[in-house]
Amino acid sequence: MQRRAFLTASVATATAVTLKAASAATEGPFGETGVALAVRPSERLPLGPLSGSRYPDPHIEALDKKRFKGSVGTGAVERVATGMRWAEGPAYFAAGRFLVFSDIPNNRMMRLSEDDNHLSVFRYPSFNSNGNTVDREGRLVSCEHSGRRVTRTEHDGTITVIADSYNGKKLNSPNDVVVASDGSIWFTDPTYGIKGNYEGLRAEPEQEKHNVFRVDPATSAIKVVVDDFVQPNGICFSPDEKRLYVIDTGVTDGGPAHIRVFDVDVPGGRVSNGKVFADGFAPGLTDGMRCDVEGNIWCSMGWADPNEDGVRCYGADGVLLGKIHLPETVANLTFGGMRRNRLYICGSTSIYACYVDTQGAVRP
Repeated sequence: MQRRAFLTASVATATAVTLKAASAATEGPFGETGVALAVRPSERLPLGPLSGSRYPDPHIEALDKKRFKGSVGTGAVERVATGMRWAEGPAYFAAGRFLVFSDIPNNRMMRLSEDDNHLSVFRYPSFNSNGNTVDREGRLVSCEHSGRRVTRTEHDGTITVIADSYNGKKLNSPNDVVVASDGSIWFTDPTYGIKGNYEGLRAEPEQEKHNVFRVDPATSAIKVVVDDFVQPNGICFSPDEKRLYVIDTGVTDGGPAHIRVFDVDVPGGRVSNGKVFADGFAPGLTDGMRCDVEGNIWCSMGWADPNEDGVRCYGADGVLLGKIHLPETVANLTFGGMRRNRLYICGSTSIYACYVDTQGAVRP
């Protein structure tokens, strides 16, 4: 009887474990949406200066020659890495002299070393990470599509969940993020990462609106700062943190394609006096942006006229100062290098870089 009871209990336990495992398996692994392929060197896009480059580089177009700082004269736009499916979310780590960026459909983060230009996998899986930034303590902060959360990678490699819900409901799919000087974390939450099974996992949105959120540095409380975007996307502060810029890529959902700017009270977590800062992107769109020390806004451009693929630079007054033309649609960019004067640009499948005659405003 004892043996029979033991066997009965063992079968019941095994069945329960099997059912539990089967139940878990139906959910699938997060972000299992693409398979990274090894591409033979002979088949990769060529690295180095783009075809037709000379000094000054014709890929860099100054519309306002006095104000545009896109060219250093004796420099050109270079392709420094290739082989991604959709490159996004670049963040530069000065301490290690490397760039981290997302390859969203391939569910991985990549690392590009600045000293020898070595490209390697930084994290896999990455929960289909999109936007990344570096906080004031040198830690990686990431937006994850399939995780539907914002996380921080600590110095010891552990991961802290910063935000994954609001009012008891899951976030949609955090897209881009910026950290203010007081440590508050501001991020956008459109629905791109839950629209399908390519850049995330298809799911129904739980947040009624597509918000811009702020996470308090002292209490970790999450609150909405703007709630009237169609699809909020790229986000950045002015150098003095008195203005907040947010891109609306709502043209993908029948809405606008523009950059809005707000007066911002960073410690109070409030914005006001919102207005359109720059438009004229449709039928294409701008996706990500960064600010330089002079308050100029550098933003991505793509999805429409191939001749407009690349980067645009706007003065703080909203005037278009210049363009950087690239052979691929551009999603995002960041300033890097030891002097923050090297612009790293995420094209569709490649990373491009060029030295500019200014510096990025964000400091870790």
